[in-house]
Amino acid sequence: MSFGENWFDSWDPESLYAESVVGCNGCVEGSPIESSGIVVGPVLRLKKVDYELGIYNGSVLIVTRDLQDAVPRIQFTVGCSLKSDLKVSSKPRNGEFESTLFHEETWDESVYRFFRYNIEIPLADIEQMVKYSVDGRNEPHYRFFIPSKTTNFNTISYSCNGFSLNVDTTKFKGSMWFDILNKHAKVRYNVMLGGGDQIYSDGIEVFCEKVKEWAQRKKLIHKFTTKVDAEFRRQLDAFYLREYIEWYGYGHWRGSTPKSKCTQKCFPYAMATIPSVNIWDDHDIIDGFGSYSDTFMKTDVFSSIGKFAYKYYMLFQHHVSLNEREAYLEDPIWLLGKKPSPYIEEVNHSVFTRIGPTMGLLGLDCRTERKLKEIVSESTYEIVFKKLAQEAQAAKMDHLMVMLGVPIAYPRMVLMEWIFSSRLLSPLRKLSRRTAFASGLVNDFNGDIELLDDLNDHWCARHHKKERNMLMGRLQDFGAKYGVRVTILSGDVHLASIGRFKTKRHRHHLYNTSEDEKHNAKVDNEPENDLRLMFNVISSAVVNTPPPNPMVTLLQSKANVHHFDHETDEDAVPLFNIEVSGAGNRREKCFLNRRNWSDIIPVENALKNEYLAKLYNVKIGDKVMPGIVSPATGLYREESTKKLAEKGFFQYPITEKGVVVSLNMETEPENPHSKSTRYCLPIPELRTTCAALSHSGLKHWNLK
Repeated sequence: MSFGENWFDSWDPESLYAESVVGCNGCVEGSPIESSGIVVGPVLRLKKVDYELGIYNGSVLIVTRDLQDAVPRIQFTVGCSLKSDLKVSSKPRNGEFESTLFHEETWDESVYRFFRYNIEIPLADIEQMVKYSVDGRNEPHYRFFIPSKTTNFNTISYSCNGFSLNVDTTKFKGSMWFDILNKHAKVRYNVMLGGGDQIYSDGIEVFCEKVKEWAQRKKLIHKFTTKVDAEFRRQLDAFYLREYIEWYGYGHWRGSTPKSKCTQKCFPYAMATIPSVNIWDDHDIIDGFGSYSDTFMKTDVFSSIGKFAYKYYMLFQHHVSLNEREAYLEDPIWLLGKKPSPYIEEVNHSVFTRIGPTMGLLGLDCRTERKLKEIVSESTYEIVFKKLAQEAQAAKMDHLMVMLGVPIAYPRMVLMEWIFSSRLLSPLRKLSRRTAFASGLVNDFNGDIELLDDLNDHWCARHHKKERNMLMGRLQDFGAKYGVRVTILSGDVHLASIGRFKTKRHRHHLYNTSEDEKHNAKVDNEPENDLRLMFNVISSAVVNTPPPNPMVTLLQSKANVHHFDHETDEDAVPLFNIEVSGAGNRREKCFLNRRNWSDIIPVENALKNEYLAKLYNVKIGDKVMPGIVSPATGLYREESTKKLAEKGFFQYPITEKGVVVSLNMETEPENPHSKSTRYCLPIPELRTTCAALSHSGLKHWNLK
């Protein structure tokens, strides 16, 4: 392969229509697994970018079925991605990714072999494109892009990549993954961040007979005493293996009703062209795992479910086997906990990597160690913050992305939490378990109110409030000390929102002093100097169905200003002023219940990309100007600011080292063309530092 006319060809995702792979087309009744051959992959994963050595590290996963001793070959060519770089680019380099057979599994008399291919490519002064083939097969989307050694990554964030068991999928004709691929063809995303629930494994209580029998037992004592024997373990192995192969290999999913099925083939296409970094959440295991009582979590059945889900999470989402000591425990991307977790009995596997010379990524593992009253252990937090300090001291970091599966800046549901956990409902819970009365009121596992595990999962739940405040305080302190803007990426809640922490404006009932006015003007007009400014970008679900409108109305009513401490306010950003259609104003301005995904684009990248420059209303080569967000049309220049501010829009500057976050909301679920509407928020870098912030007045916890 050379820099001929075919090297710079573009892949048009619209061609997927010819293959009928958009939305829920091509659904099958049974399993789509082929008789033999490659059943999963290629799946790309970003491991680490070492800017000191100038090396990009990643891996490719391929799973085969009944290919005996055959080893698929992946050959590649790497070269410049733009014609304009031809004059500074050397000739394309050819090579072959080294393969490792790292796991084998037998199911239904077939042998599944897991191959990992190591990616190690030197960074260059220009963006590089890597085209590859599998056993000589070249597909248009078999390519990925590596930014230059001085450029931060274009990033996707998504979560809730699957349907709940009883969803009527026929209501969704389009696919957000098709929308992602269409945007990728123009933007060139370098990494996609899976924020949890990359797969929905709740079907284990429908399609795993042993678990189904266990869940249907009426007496709780039987659920606590059931032992997992060899046949039970065999069925757990078979369920998770099949579940991952069908979803990661074919985009095929099935639920509990005839209308609960879909084929999202655009998802495997995306995994073959955009490298991933993942953390996990409860649906990667089973609904609510970690948020039930300690005694229930320690039962043989539930802890075994966690262990088998963990095994396949590591195999498919991280390309490692638990039996590989070096890959599993010694890879430098891991931030490993000190001791095994109580139920899964594995150490916390958080991740850290650079996604640009001045941008870091922390994926906090909030599920492996999770208990009802603790999300992450204190010793793991110490390891994480030690690593962050080392990275900030070693090289300049302007921005840190923190992946948390569950939102940390989100409305409190204190009353619902109190009602659902009240002893007053005990008679009703018992009646529901033993009879058909109030069917669905309690879950099939431990007999608690069905929604209680969801409430207990939240950082603002009473069990986690102290830990939440500690984490937010330490992130604020880290950002202030090293001049790093921290942005949190979350999912889980099946809608879009942006929570916000910021310096408190001084308010007095009767009057404000001149000092108050000066302080407030600084808070309003200089967000790039606000040490406490931190956003929680909440993006979900990329596949699952959104909650009903009354839930959004309830959340909006709870979206009041909270005082995190005496100097920090917490609220939600009124981003969704206008409907996705562009017609009409919205009442629920802080929450939008449409399927969605988000991207994070460095401003410097937007200026160099013609599509993005036009979208964000900045011209290539122009000096970056302060702007304002309008959900209807994107970003405006400074001269539009005053007029829009009078209409209720909010102002943030577009700064040279800042980023632009976009929430891409599904416009018409019934439209197979899968169009989306962008709602944009510019996030400025942090231009000042402070050795230590005051957290006086912080409730529930006192920082040291």
